Amino acid sequence: MEDGFVDCHCHISAREFEEDLEDVIQRTKEAGVKTLVAVTEEVGEFARVLQLQERYPDLVAPCFGIHPLQVGGGSEQRSVKPQDLDAALPHFYKHRERLVGIGEIGLDFTPWCAPSQQDKDHQMDVFIKQLSVAKELELPVNVHSRSAAKVTIETMREQGISRALLHNFAGKPSVALEGVKAGYVFSFPPAVCRNQQRDKLIKQIPLEHICLETDSPALGLEKHVRNEPRNITLSCRYIADVKGVSPETVQLVTTQNAYRLFPKAKRR
Repeated sequence: MEDGFVDCHCHISAREFEEDLEDVIQRTKEAGVKTLVAVTEEVGEFARVLQLQERYPDLVAPCFGIHPLQVGGGSEQRSVKPQDLDAALPHFYKHRERLVGIGEIGLDFTPWCAPSQQDKDHQMDVFIKQLSVAKELELPVNVHSRSAAKVTIETMREQGISRALLHNFAGKPSVALEGVKAGYVFSFPPAVCRNQQRDKLIKQIPLEHICLETDSPALGLEKHVRNEPRNITLSCRYIADVKGVSPETVQLVTTQNAYRLFPKAKRR
């Protein structure tokens, strides 16, 4: 039997954790979290996530990815450009043995993030290239799909992707069920506890297609408070309540789902 939680999507290499990382990791373990699937958003994070894997080899399971949104001048976000991926690609191959997945990758068609058709085209180009790398390296993908749920799932199906996690999914239930048909898995962070907006979605997705995540340091219970991996228990309890099953059942099934999706993460 599987025991403990898998946080299928977190940013443990984020600057927000630098000052008190030891304490965060301690609280993570005390909460029963056995694996952190640690995603990255830009090439500058790759070395940091590998360092964390070396420091916590039984806990941190790294993914490399170029996010559809990149930090531009100052702290402003801008839509990704093909050259952002060019610098990263050699690292995917160099460290392929250490990666458990490719992510965080995907599409973000929120109007203020991708105002022009060229922005959307560049995002799609970068997404498809990373899907191709994932297939070549035989790794699952860890995917962002804000304001682009339908096209993200359609693109992955067209590209022959069979193993995908759609993180913090907020598309329509009918779109999610297309993903379920393709064998994809959906994860939900503690932010879902803030309101009942995604109850219908969570009810309709079979538990065998759900994983737990925190997306920490973002998407916690309170908007402007740093989230941590230990808060995965909040997602677990909420999904259990919505589905009318026990938290133990949710913990067990989601952990099995996670290790099926990310088999290289189960190194224990």
